[in-house]
Amino acid sequence: MRERLTTLGCALAALLLLGTLALHGDRLAERRASLPTSAEHADNGLLGLRTWLQGEGVHTLSLRERFSALPAKPQPGPRGNLLIVSLPAAVSYRPEEAQALDRWIRHGNTLLLLAALRDRPGWARFPFAMASDLELLTELRLASAAPAPQRAAEPGGAPRGGGARNERAKPAAPRRAASASATTSLERLTGELKDPQERALVPNRPHAYFSGVSRALAFSDYAPLAGSLAIPRDGFALSLAHEAPGGEDVFWVRPHGDGAIIVSGYGSLFSNRALGKADNARLFANIVAAALAPDGTVVFDDEHQGLSDEYDPARFYADPRLYETLAVILAVWLAWVLGATRLRTPACSAAAPREAELVRVTGLYLARVLRPAAAARRLLAQFLQRRGAQAGRDSADTGQMWDWLENHPRLAAGEVRQLRAWHAAADAGRPVPLLALHNLIVHTERQLAQ
Repeated sequence: MRERLTTLGCALAALLLLGTLALHGDRLAERRASLPTSAEHADNGLLGLRTWLQGEGVHTLSLRERFSALPAKPQPGPRGNLLIVSLPAAVSYRPEEAQALDRWIRHGNTLLLLAALRDRPGWARFPFAMASDLELLTELRLASAAPAPQRAAEPGGAPRGGGARNERAKPAAPRRAASASATTSLERLTGELKDPQERALVPNRPHAYFSGVSRALAFSDYAPLAGSLAIPRDGFALSLAHEAPGGEDVFWVRPHGDGAIIVSGYGSLFSNRALGKADNARLFANIVAAALAPDGTVVFDDEHQGLSDEYDPARFYADPRLYETLAVILAVWLAWVLGATRLRTPACSAAAPREAELVRVTGLYLARVLRPAAAARRLLAQFLQRRGAQAGRDSADTGQMWDWLENHPRLAAGEVRQLRAWHAAADAGRPVPLLALHNLIVHTERQLAQ
């Protein structure tokens, strides 16, 4: 019983270790789970936006395939649709689907791109990773804001040269300052804010998108980076709104064929937590009214944020059959460990061999090491010795003994001659059939004993 309890304890400890390694959670995993998808109900999700549209009778579609599948779908129609894309994406875009998207927009559809340029929600900790995707989808490049200029002289009016001499005189101070500055920048880049920071958008001038909109808000969970768009020389993008305060452009529109590309520098502008703030909902309603046809569809790009028809991890882990299967496997494993496993090897007690076994083993040993001719000589010598002692003759005179046996009235002369021939063969070292010799000797002695 003690061994069973020890085994049970070890098995439970192994399960605990497995669960600690495979099933533990952390805050980073929770942050990654809150993505801008139409199925996400957390702060950064777009479920509130999709629910609102459905309540207003607007057709919506959660696109969980590549953009190449857009023209082949019965819904949306060929024109008058709105596609919402969030950057940075969890799944990279392919060149062939960017070409399909370009044709789709040129045929009279609108792309609304929510790019985390001036805000940093939890799903966009490293927004600079979206540079290639941004250029691939919109032909607009990501450009960081220019750093603040360094002062040429100290408050006391010392010239540049004086500063250089001071640097040579005290070389350790600038290095310490640079190291402290690098440490501060790293903490600012990776450290999560205690409270989300609000970012405000203000329209530049009257526009259909900003009718009745005076201010819209976005939220940053990390310290925002000063990112902006660099307009290509042969391109065009109209700035419609700027950040307040600061004055940096954060909202652009660009005509593209018969359609349009709208770029928001705030990735969280229409998220669950921001949609009801300020005039965010009004801004989105204006975009839908201007871009959507009466039978148009608002399409959410969920594929590139990790929700795919091929594999949905959230649906997989939410399926109760997974945990029922794991429970059955663990129960069977515990039953096998506790019931079918031999915990202690029983002591082996070897029984003493019987006489017949000793004789058999000895005979097998002699059969392996003794030559047949030598064995035959020994059998015949013992036979002649026993017969000589019984008849009162000298067994050492083998010739006389064989003559006596051949003339004995109870023995067949042919059998005696066979024994004598085998005796001669054994003396010469030739092989003799031991089993036949033994049987013939036994038969001869029985004839003499009658």
